[in-house]
Amino acid sequence: MAIAESVVKRMERVEARIRPDQKERIERAAHLRGLSVSDFIVQNAYEAAIETIQQHRRLVLQGEAAAAFVKLLEKPPAPGKRLKKAFRQYRDEAAKRAVPSE
Repeated sequence: MAIAESVVKRMERVEARIRPDQKERIERAAHLRGLSVSDFIVQNAYEAAIETIQQHRRLVLQGEAAAAFVKLLEKPPAPGKRLKKAFRQYRDEAAKRAVPSE
């Protein structure tokens, strides 16, 4: 078996109907990038798909969860002992590293 045959993967076909002006613009953009129309469409559709998926992975709060989140932002709970201790340690370390003013 040749190396090329072992690497070949099955390709899928996608079709779309577009207006002549859209096709013309896509052809021009593909030409400017030095790509075939097919490669241009695949590259840009794939990038748009990745961006869309990433946007939808972001946290979206609705209803009671959103109201509870806003309430905590507006009036956060008092800091606990561990947070106070961590802040003191940070403040002490920052003071040690501070450059003395002249």
